[in-house]
Amino acid sequence: MPVIRQIDPINARRLIISKQQLDARQRPAMLDVIRALGCLQLDPIRRVERTHLLVLWSRLGNYELDELDVLRWQDRSLFEYWAHAASLVLTEDYPIHAVNMRRARESDKFKKWLDEHDTHALRQHMLDRLRDEGALGTNDFDSDKNTGETFSGWTTGNAVNRLMHKLWINGDVLPALRKGNQRKWALAEDFLPEWTPRETLDVFQASYRAVQRAVKALGVTMDKKHIQYHFTRGRYWQYKAVKEQLLKEEKLIPVQIGDWAGDWYLHADDIPLLEQIEAGEWQGRTTLLSPFDNLICDRDRTELIWDFYFRIEIYVPKNKREFGYYVLPILHGDSLIGRMDMAMDRKTHTLSVLSTYAEDNAPQDAVGDIREAVHNLGDFLGAEAIHFGETMPAIWQKLRE
Repeated sequence: MPVIRQIDPINARRLIISKQQLDARQRPAMLDVIRALGCLQLDPIRRVERTHLLVLWSRLGNYELDELDVLRWQDRSLFEYWAHAASLVLTEDYPIHAVNMRRARESDKFKKWLDEHDTHALRQHMLDRLRDEGALGTNDFDSDKNTGETFSGWTTGNAVNRLMHKLWINGDVLPALRKGNQRKWALAEDFLPEWTPRETLDVFQASYRAVQRAVKALGVTMDKKHIQYHFTRGRYWQYKAVKEQLLKEEKLIPVQIGDWAGDWYLHADDIPLLEQIEAGEWQGRTTLLSPFDNLICDRDRTELIWDFYFRIEIYVPKNKREFGYYVLPILHGDSLIGRMDMAMDRKTHTLSVLSTYAEDNAPQDAVGDIREAVHNLGDFLGAEAIHFGETMPAIWQKLRE
């Protein structure tokens, strides 16, 4: 039985924050930040700003949006696929995602769906038009004339939307252009660059790579409970066998973190960074986090590590919300110390901090750092004014100054 490495909880939190690119070290290039995270979740809500843009801002500060557009649409170093949820993922990771594409495409469930809804002809028609005409939106097809029926679900309800989503999961098509929430779709073979790695992985090989990507992004992780919620969420088909192999190769290191319950692990590649942190070579910073940020997307893990209860209340009736519609947690050093319900009015160019809440252990002297983070976010959003609402903890009243 190997000796389990002991890690102080404070150093574990600092390692997690560092691996999430949220410490005070100089940030690498944008693509390297995304590479460290594994994926950026996409979400249509723009109460403050799109979540993937906020996740990058929390790490990079006031970056140029055009830089991300170049990575997505020109270099095509990124493409949209299902990871945490609908996400931006790295083209270099295509072989990992291609395993899920292949499984979905060859599944009996997909074939049964085509049969039940008589959409074989529509599928071929859509693929032929994309091959002949290039990128098209779903509104460029007339589903009713092709199928004579509509569908219910989270899409807009017609056959083309449902089928396009399935073709996307299958890897037949990929978004080739976006304007707001509207996507133009192209054949994957036309969108992906020539340099895209095309090696065929089996489920073990894909899981072997994905587990390591997840563990490194998480810093330290509680066995499968945390891993399965990160990166290729729910797609660790050979987890047990992969875990045994990584332990045997000493790439996965068992650790004990204070009195935290459960089996925790660290990737061997991160031992040098941990040792730097343990030697006192760590500096934190203060920033605001998207409610969908990779650091906190696993709500139970967030509560376990930081004792910070966080849930998204977007779909909670207004009169039953505890904190607000679009709440951004406040990261200060190695702690989550509060949250802000925020909204950006693009007509008046005003960023409103509707409500501010402090955790019980929140320091009073963080107010200057929080104010700076809010104003930096305002600059990024193009705000000409920042307004603070009435709900404000007594220790942070100076935020209004």
